Amino acid sequence: MSTSQPLGMPSIDPDEVGHNSSANPSFDEVVAARMNRRRLLGFGVASGGAALITACGGGGSNGVFVPTVGASPAPAPAPAPAPGAAPAPAPLSLSFNPVAKSLEDRVVLPAGYTATVMYRLGDPISTDVAAYANDGNDDPSTYDRRAGDHHDGMTFFGMGATGAWAPTAADRGLLVMNHEAITPAFLHPAGQTTTGSGTAQVRTVPGEVQREFYLHGVSVIEVGKTGSTWGYKRGSSFNRRVHTLTEMRLSGPAAKSDAVKTRYSTDGSKTRGTVNNCANGTTPWGTYLTCEENWAGYFRRVTATDNAARTAKELVSLNRYGVAGNGRELWATVTPDTSDNLYGRWNAQVTGASAADDFRNGPNTYGWVVEIDPFNPLSTPRKRTALGRFGHEGACLGPVVAGRPLVWYMGDDSRNEYIYKFVSTRAWDPADVGGGLAAGDKYMDDGRLYVAKFAADGTGTWLELKLGVNNITAANTTYAFADAADVVINARLAADAAGATRMDRPEWTAVNPVTGEVYVTLTNTNASSRPITATDAANPRFYNDPKGTAQTAQLGNPNGHVLRFSETNGDAASTTFKWDVYLFGARSTASADINLSQLGADNDFSSPDGLWFSQARPGLLWLQTDDGAYTDVTNCMMLAALPGKVGDGGAKTITNIAADGSTRQQGTIVGKAPGTATLRRFLVGPKECEITGIAESGDGRAIFVNIQHPGEDTAVANITDPSKFSSHWPDGGASRPRSATIVITRNDGGFIGT
Repeated sequence: MSTSQPLGMPSIDPDEVGHNSSANPSFDEVVAARMNRRRLLGFGVASGGAALITACGGGGSNGVFVPTVGASPAPAPAPAPAPGAAPAPAPLSLSFNPVAKSLEDRVVLPAGYTATVMYRLGDPISTDVAAYANDGNDDPSTYDRRAGDHHDGMTFFGMGATGAWAPTAADRGLLVMNHEAITPAFLHPAGQTTTGSGTAQVRTVPGEVQREFYLHGVSVIEVGKTGSTWGYKRGSSFNRRVHTLTEMRLSGPAAKSDAVKTRYSTDGSKTRGTVNNCANGTTPWGTYLTCEENWAGYFRRVTATDNAARTAKELVSLNRYGVAGNGRELWATVTPDTSDNLYGRWNAQVTGASAADDFRNGPNTYGWVVEIDPFNPLSTPRKRTALGRFGHEGACLGPVVAGRPLVWYMGDDSRNEYIYKFVSTRAWDPADVGGGLAAGDKYMDDGRLYVAKFAADGTGTWLELKLGVNNITAANTTYAFADAADVVINARLAADAAGATRMDRPEWTAVNPVTGEVYVTLTNTNASSRPITATDAANPRFYNDPKGTAQTAQLGNPNGHVLRFSETNGDAASTTFKWDVYLFGARSTASADINLSQLGADNDFSSPDGLWFSQARPGLLWLQTDDGAYTDVTNCMMLAALPGKVGDGGAKTITNIAADGSTRQQGTIVGKAPGTATLRRFLVGPKECEITGIAESGDGRAIFVNIQHPGEDTAVANITDPSKFSSHWPDGGASRPRSATIVITRNDGGFIGT
């Protein structure tokens, strides 16, 4: 997730501002009491209901492998004598030397690897658009045909000669990526132009806002390899930008309900745009899922004037999602508005006689998982409301099994929020491969939405979020639920009512294609969210991580950890699971009570965020960081890991130390210490960037990685003096820094990392 804020706005990471005032126990409170797999090429070829596993985020094209669908086979001949058992494939091992921590303004890789910058902020995706000047003066009307800002989660969809989806394609495909947010200082000649202050602060240059509208959203670009060099095809008919002005259909339980009706869509059937697209997901039929994370902050709602126009029930919902303030980019303040309300649609205040006259319900049309068909540029994206409305970090597809439901795992990225999963009502039919958005209508508009509750004995339960169960009723004293639409629109409140376990910023989820186990990054917490008295087995650490020469205190658990769980009987649709903690982030120099995973100089890290399993090399995990705690020592990074399984470690008792020097003993369960044999640093990025988003060519011999917001801490006062930019990556010289996608290859043409 990005942390940049507009000029004149407070520098606060919205991920760190929780809005959960429920009395539900935190993860820490409830836990204190304590295939082997071939590289599968088809969903329809497994027998006996064997699970076909998929990883989230883009491995092997779409993160899934699909069958060739054709005529029924002829009767099989008499079987030959059974051969002996095939030898087990050799276990993976990491084949590169770990890179050292770095504060340089460049991408650092192991010897034998090359990184090429492929797709940067502002790069044109159409032949009728000029090259990007990168000085803030490019024509705003061209930005719907340029790369967006803050590149984030992405997927590579392999493509064959006919232009159809070909999952194992090694040298051509569609790369689909999110553009989460913007770094305003570098987008305009001198940053954002505003006047006034407080609730009277307004944007005064509509062209600047037009740029920003287009720079959010999603890119679909055709990429290919010529010889050993990857690039994108500027004039491809597949190239497309989906942004804040793109029309979207609402589908599922919330569609056409009163709560999503606006002046733009008086029947509640559609909305306009997507924003703050962070992590991503895929489907087994070959479409892309983009996830709306910190959407609430874009809307303007001045509570001093708007609260009086709201019902008590509306206020509960608005407060639970944090819809209040001026709007982080002040988009609603541009005057005069256009006839189609390009600016006024971001004003979530009551201004008309009914919802059909204003955009009071605008926030209810955001916070969803959005499905995009990358192979059909004319298709209208769908907001899949059955998957719930919250701060979606991503939507990771679980194991795919013919005849079984499909499952997606999702984190709500804010402190004290929850982990969810969606289980389709319809069982997977491999004949739906290539079915586009119609397949999404079949599998994603009807199903069961669950939230996780963690028990003290290392087990957990999935609580269904459905009207009439788990305290989700009209009689609920906090929020009276009316119908199925009300439940999914207010999924956070439903999870509160059900008694879900509050978590520490659940971010990316990923499924191990070897074991089927699910991994979740919990980026960090602070002392106010988790005081020392609230530590327990699953969130056991309270410590000071002093930063920089000033030794600035960082109290709580600023380095984060990685949780993992295993569904009962390996069934992703199960309602119970087992869990443990896989990794704890820490400085290698920290005490043993902090550095519980025994990290060394070659694999220490902080604030885990991006998480993704390779499909070409099953069992290989990539871990990316979005850190502010350890940046006195190193820029953000990406590590390669070969994880074990849930329960491979053991119990441990640690000593926590409070700010006043008092101590508290805390028991915990620590996963097996990885050592550099199974965890090592592969990449370090340029200054002030986040490493986020990863995808893989069909043969696993190229990976795509996003470098987000390098130089984001450059003060706007320095924007006219390049010598004061904190980064000039990727173009160097006196250039403004740009988010960009790099492609990494091994010089000998081998697999990446192993």
